[in-house]
Amino acid sequence: MNTSLQTPTLDNIFLAAERLRGVINHTPIFYNAHLSEQYQANIYLKREDLQTVRSYKIRGAYNKMASMSAEELTAGVVCASAGNHAQGVAYACRKMEVKGAIFMPTTTPAQKVKQVRLFGKEWIEIHLVGDTYDDAYYASKEYQTLTNAIFVHPFDDLQVIEGQGTVGLEIFKDADFKIDYLLMAIGGGGLASGISTVFKQLSPKTKLIGVEPEGSPTMYNSIGEGQVVTLKQIDKFVDGAAVGRAGEITFEVCRESLNKILLVPEGKVCSSILQLYNEEAIVAEPAGALTVAALDFIKDEIKGKNVVALISGGNNDITRTEEIKERSLLYEGLKHYFIIRFPQRSGAFREFLNVLGPNDDIARFEYVKKTNREQGPALVGIELKNREDFAPLIERMDENRIVYEYLNDQPDLFQFMV
Repeated sequence: MNTSLQTPTLDNIFLAAERLRGVINHTPIFYNAHLSEQYQANIYLKREDLQTVRSYKIRGAYNKMASMSAEELTAGVVCASAGNHAQGVAYACRKMEVKGAIFMPTTTPAQKVKQVRLFGKEWIEIHLVGDTYDDAYYASKEYQTLTNAIFVHPFDDLQVIEGQGTVGLEIFKDADFKIDYLLMAIGGGGLASGISTVFKQLSPKTKLIGVEPEGSPTMYNSIGEGQVVTLKQIDKFVDGAAVGRAGEITFEVCRESLNKILLVPEGKVCSSILQLYNEEAIVAEPAGALTVAALDFIKDEIKGKNVVALISGGNNDITRTEEIKERSLLYEGLKHYFIIRFPQRSGAFREFLNVLGPNDDIARFEYVKKTNREQGPALVGIELKNREDFAPLIERMDENRIVYEYLNDQPDLFQFMV
């Protein structure tokens, strides 16, 4: 371990809990019957989606600011974020009556900007800068230099980590059972660092599992290489956990404390979002559903065990629903895209329809008649009722000499076309 870095302490997490008393919700742990039956285990959900700003981020932001003196806060605070951290800082600013500057990318959905303004009201000013989080981050650091405002980092800060650690204290206090497994999402690692600090000392036999999206394996790669690495490209879909570089403090804590890190495909996360909504009426954001999605990947080892999965947030944008459904169908093998070259003659499409099974549905069809007299290509999306129907569909297409190109396994072409 890098001994030059300070790391979070259990004593300071208890102090953070005192600071947060009356500010945050002490969120519940619920036994989940559906998941317990599905995995033949006792599955409990820690519901941080029921938190004041619908995520745990208020804990770290408020603890950071409450640990500062009134004199230090006269210049205000500043942060960069396009999500839950911005809402947490905004709420803390209003609660403590501290001026805050919040930098967000210009690409941030209007709904999120509105939520930040709603939580912060007149105590904050929002700056929309650049196209990415990095653009907003650099602008916020320039602002800090000019104004001497306190920078509230989203994860790589001791007081922020210790604030997030209060989630772990609540889990430990509320669980009237031995916790065998505890699953938590990892973005930059602040939440996992805080919770693992608690459990390593109070419940050392609990297996601590970090969960990252497959398209953003920041902490996973860093631990594998023995140092903090920067990912050149990430899938930003699981926005609450899609971070290009983990923290220096969080890296040290996570590599010492976590038993393992699981990487979960974004499509599986989407399936879990829909499952939680349809079966439990839980509105989980992608990062919030990571831990439930991860249960499939350790289902054999958790049988008969007591498992706590943290639902870290519920700030899901309703405009993403169609994308969530699409990614889920693709992951589950229920939606398939083809470029089909139809003969340029009447009846060709009717012949293709006869190839489809009784439960197969054309979900997308885009066709432009070409001047080429022999063939006309069409983009066709087919939705299946069962994964097992795919192989027979391909067999029938081959038997009927349908000229096609399958797109799902060609990422570059697929993203361009679909």
